[in-house]
Amino acid sequence: MRFADIIGQEELKRHLVQSVDTGRISHAQLFSGSAGAGALALAVAYVQYLCCRHRLNGDSCGECPDCKQIEALAHPDFHLVFPVNKQGKKSGEVMLSDEFMSLFRQLFAERRGYVSPQDWYDRLDLGKTLKGMISAREADEIIRKLSFKSFEADYKIMLVWLPEAMNEEAANKILKILEEPWERTLFILVSERPDRLLPTIISRTQEVAVPRIAPEVLERVAIDSGISDPLQARNMARLAGGSFPELQHLAAGESDALRRENFQFFCNLMRLSYNDKHLELIGWAEEAAQLSREQQRAFLLDAARLLRESYMLHVGIPEIGYLWGEELAFCSKFAPFVDSGNIEALVAQIESAAAQIAQNGNPTIVFTHFALAVSKLIKHL
Repeated sequence: MRFADIIGQEELKRHLVQSVDTGRISHAQLFSGSAGAGALALAVAYVQYLCCRHRLNGDSCGECPDCKQIEALAHPDFHLVFPVNKQGKKSGEVMLSDEFMSLFRQLFAERRGYVSPQDWYDRLDLGKTLKGMISAREADEIIRKLSFKSFEADYKIMLVWLPEAMNEEAANKILKILEEPWERTLFILVSERPDRLLPTIISRTQEVAVPRIAPEVLERVAIDSGISDPLQARNMARLAGGSFPELQHLAAGESDALRRENFQFFCNLMRLSYNDKHLELIGWAEEAAQLSREQQRAFLLDAARLLRESYMLHVGIPEIGYLWGEELAFCSKFAPFVDSGNIEALVAQIESAAAQIAQNGNPTIVFTHFALAVSKLIKHL
């Protein structure tokens, strides 16, 4: 994967290129950012540039043996670790990344490096409740691999995707490597939730913050992908929320049905909340609990968006909004019930529910509490 394959992030690319060209390479780096922003893809492009034999114009050549092997995630000096698990695992059975490497390589190629945790867990067929983890046994394997000398490249490189999935024992073993690294060893952590890492791990890494992709960049990508209407391209870029995969879904029309479902679900919640239909709200929560984790996450993101847009209408600045059709019609009527007195609390409830779902909280309890809390916050005229 070359830097040219990464959407946007031009300033960050220049920084990474300069660090390699000047030999200022930190032995431990933390790439932090969402899958949609390209944190994993960017980290792999960085590794490829570092190992490339024929760098040219601030990018890897993409043709030398090292480039070809890294692009395929199959270089002998480039090791990759990620959370794993499986349905029906026997008691005490330990899963290692190497057992799932071919599956991960396939997904990485399909998504052009923009792989989300949910993409991976869906590919592992973990269902609604199971999540992957990085075990202490995996940490031992990392130590074993890094103890060898490099075969072809100047560096031995270990990339750990989603290190927040490490258990405490594994994290402590990784910490020891970061404190006493082997010579010419590069350790890269790619995290979506660095706040869940041990502070001692964070303090021993150099952070590379990967921001969400700028709307104007995504707008150009939308136009280049065949969206001829500039207004539609701009709206898609805004709705994508800085995520390249989400823009792809929007351009392909794949997100339309889900967005309509989320919109109707949001309308139902707000109508029931306004009318104090507590029994029906519990039924709403039970329905929400039946959704997959990814559907629950998508709904909460859409709910936050619709609340923000309603607030913009309430305070009289609709020109910065991105609503049309039935969403605009509903939010125009709903706007009087969202003001400075409850908008922050409403968004906080959404963020709390999203965090609990991400931590595998009981969805029935989470959404019941969420629905009743929203009902109390909706302003009655």
